Amino acid sequence: MNKILTPWSAACCFYILLGCNGSQQTNLDQKSSDTMNTSTNRGITLTQQTFGKYDQQDVTSYVLMNEKGMEVRIMNYGGTITNIFTKDSSGKTGDVVLGFDTFDGYLNKDNPYFGCLVGRYANRIAKGQFSLDGKTYKLAKNNNGNSLHGGLKGFDKVLWSATAVGDTSLQLKYTSKDEEEGYPGNLQVEILYTLTPNNELRIDYKATTDKATPVNLTNHAYFNLSAGADSTILGHQLLLDADRYTEVDKNLIPTGQLPAVKGTSMDFNSPRAIGMDIMKVAGGYDHNWVLNKKGLELKLAATLYHPGTGRYMEAYTTTPGIQFYSGNFLNGNLTGKGGQKYVQHAGMCLETQHFPDSPNQPSFPNTILKPGETYTQTTVYKFSTK
Repeated sequence: MNKILTPWSAACCFYILLGCNGSQQTNLDQKSSDTMNTSTNRGITLTQQTFGKYDQQDVTSYVLMNEKGMEVRIMNYGGTITNIFTKDSSGKTGDVVLGFDTFDGYLNKDNPYFGCLVGRYANRIAKGQFSLDGKTYKLAKNNNGNSLHGGLKGFDKVLWSATAVGDTSLQLKYTSKDEEEGYPGNLQVEILYTLTPNNELRIDYKATTDKATPVNLTNHAYFNLSAGADSTILGHQLLLDADRYTEVDKNLIPTGQLPAVKGTSMDFNSPRAIGMDIMKVAGGYDHNWVLNKKGLELKLAATLYHPGTGRYMEAYTTTPGIQFYSGNFLNGNLTGKGGQKYVQHAGMCLETQHFPDSPNQPSFPNTILKPGETYTQTTVYKFSTK
């Protein structure tokens, strides 16, 4: 993969290369959601259609499609990736993310964050509280006495404002108000989803605030590269470019220790089947790996391969960590696309992120965003076959 520029400058350069004016934006929300609208440019297609209703407002699905036949569908509710269609080694197209056929499925109280944007703070904050500038902030506790993925109504459960950027990208915006879910500051968030001609789904994150606040944003897509052919991801081969991980207690809160993975069931420095040692890990994999990278460079963090279909995915990120979650809490109670029952390990997540509980862990990389600063992170999921 060629070197990718910093998030927003790279996006602008990309639009120019495609013959688009990156500064020209068409507000899709102003168009009628009762009909399908399509915009095309050199093989890239952007389409929108109504997907449902939430709080008496239209939920809209946006479709990005490139000339190679890759298709990504994103809805403005939760900024959720509902579908990613890619070809296998025989040329057959399949959907490689878990989710639901209808919007009602995403409103299910047991929906495990399928495909959504997560914030204001992804992962867990211990005891649902943190101290900042001499003040203790109390958050909603929604996970064993801790705060998980932004609280009771995080970024996954709100309607984002959607705008087309050229014909290649979808920009989502949301303002998280001061004290929302207990967090300080009005946080302005922008997400840019871009589908490239090279079968890359690029996600650029950007945020600013008027008060110091913790910020940790990610996407929670559940991947199964078999496109439903395999009921679990245990046969997928995973590589994680990380020599250490954040050790956690029984409630998945970091202890502060960063053990080495070498020679343990946490070692994915060479590709190996996810199911090989999963039984040796209490509860399955749900841990943050400390990536072997420097600063904010965009670097390969993980690869995922499904031998049966030949589908291959690479994950690049600027973040210091990646949470590998093996779908441990799926139990067959959810009926997903095409009537498929999502059993334990039906899908897996590669959540590019800062470390869990960083606001309470001084030794972890800083996650406090201050006024005048800009939070950015970029993640790229690249799909191919081998």
